[in-house]
Amino acid sequence: MAAQDRAAFDSLPRKIRIKKDPLTPSKAAFYSAVLPGLGQIHTRRYWIVPFIYGGLSTAGYFYINQNKEMKRYRNAYKQRIRGDFSDDFTRKIAQNSQLIEGMNFHKRNRDFALMWLVGGYLLNILDANVGAHLLQFNVDQDLSFKPYFNQDNLMADPNVGIAFQLNF
Repeated sequence: MAAQDRAAFDSLPRKIRIKKDPLTPSKAAFYSAVLPGLGQIHTRRYWIVPFIYGGLSTAGYFYINQNKEMKRYRNAYKQRIRGDFSDDFTRKIAQNSQLIEGMNFHKRNRDFALMWLVGGYLLNILDANVGAHLLQFNVDQDLSFKPYFNQDNLMADPNVGIAFQLNF
């Protein structure tokens, strides 16, 4: 870009610069990869940020909670293997196999929560990229849809059909 073109581009308002800059989608995706929600802030779609942090924090909470519960079951199992039966589950769970089942249950849920956390993070990046792409579509008022019906040949042609034509 020439110096004059760059100066003219920099003098435009920020909203128009974001729409015209071809690197806006990749910048938004990069910003969201660095800090979730930053790409949405860059493209001025602020209303999405609470949903991003709500989803990520919920998945993070479940990951931490399920990891803690899995460790409780694992530590109780380890204590019983050593011969110490003074764990949290002494009156609730009598057999070691039930402790292993509980540990596996919480481990599986922890892994699902991690998948939701990673999926939410990747979805945040994808949303920033797609949202920035959608900003660059031309949705001006002068775009129009005008159906055209050709009624001249209706009597001459016995095979009547429908034709669909778009003019921009």
